Amino acid sequence: MTASLGPRCRPCSPAAGPLEDEDLLCEILLRLPPQPSSLPRASAVCKRWRRLVSDPDFSRRFCHHHRRNPPVLGLFIRGGDGIPFEPTLDAPNRVPPGRFSLPRRDGAIFISLGCRHGLVLILNIRPIQVLVWDPINGKQHRLDIPTWFLTHGTKSMNGAVLRDARDIQQFHVVLTVVDNVDEQNRRALACVYSSETGIWGDLISAPVPSKVPTSLLISDDATMVCTIRPGVLLGDSLYWILSGNFAGILNFDLKKQSLAVIQVPRHILQNGFYNSWIVRAEGGGLGLLWKIDHSFQLWKRKTDCDAVVSWVLERTIELNNLLPLCAIWSQIILGFAEENNAVFVWTDGLLFMVHLDSLQFKELCEPRTISYYHPFESVYTPGNSMPSHIH
Repeated sequence: MTASLGPRCRPCSPAAGPLEDEDLLCEILLRLPPQPSSLPRASAVCKRWRRLVSDPDFSRRFCHHHRRNPPVLGLFIRGGDGIPFEPTLDAPNRVPPGRFSLPRRDGAIFISLGCRHGLVLILNIRPIQVLVWDPINGKQHRLDIPTWFLTHGTKSMNGAVLRDARDIQQFHVVLTVVDNVDEQNRRALACVYSSETGIWGDLISAPVPSKVPTSLLISDDATMVCTIRPGVLLGDSLYWILSGNFAGILNFDLKKQSLAVIQVPRHILQNGFYNSWIVRAEGGGLGLLWKIDHSFQLWKRKTDCDAVVSWVLERTIELNNLLPLCAIWSQIILGFAEENNAVFVWTDGLLFMVHLDSLQFKELCEPRTISYYHPFESVYTPGNSMPSHIH
């Protein structure tokens, strides 16, 4: 289908057969690849096609149809001068870096906390605010952080943004932090903002284990929600890495509006939990990708018929057999795209995107510096000002 969409406009003949039926034609056009160039190329076929694909209702349907397989348009670099954008697609789908980059205002210090559903969540250190940004239509929403959260400092604060499944014009922000004031009664805390009501909800808490065996201690620092790793949405739950003198996973159930702390396999704590990333396990559910030597181990949290929860090793990915130069260079995971279930791996000065399901990989670029990345997954058509992702 894509090869037939040339730039030359061809007349739509009354003898066009089944394509005379505009409903059928729309169904066909909906199945074009969700790449930035697809609809502009389709609109160049003829006036009739241009009229169909430029209709706002069609654009909404196109985004909805591809909501589960959006392309990775690029990567936002965490922190730095503004929020730099690094494109990942090749021409003609490549988005110019300046199109999505957010310039830094005088005195502002931006730290991106993650991307989801076409939105970017940013922590502004000066002044202290949370910024929800839609790079496609340029809209920004600046939110004051609840006063109680500010007492714990911004360095230990993390969060996540997501669109409302019932109304794509609305969004939610979840902020998380760990209260270490009382070491014997540490608590993980969360608070949810709704754009529909314009207010933050009640504080939600869960205890964090305080007595950790010495053999499992990986740091003397206070427990915190790891800020260099973004939250990951799996099903109806958000997950973050906990680090410091207790290491584990923080789970926020969106439906139950509840927090819980999940312990991770003991041997991973003892042998490099800092090399782990939360990912989607095979068949869905909570997974933990652990890098050890030149391989990835994918662990999955499972519940058996007796409601006993455990971690099981699903598979091992040998990087030496997958990526070039792995035998002599170390590898560092720098980001995770949750919709595509892909990790971004740096080795020998090159950045690769590795799909965990298919094990297909793509060489992206030679990064100037090693940074943590937040992949921007969205359906985007140049000139489109509608919401970029329908959940």
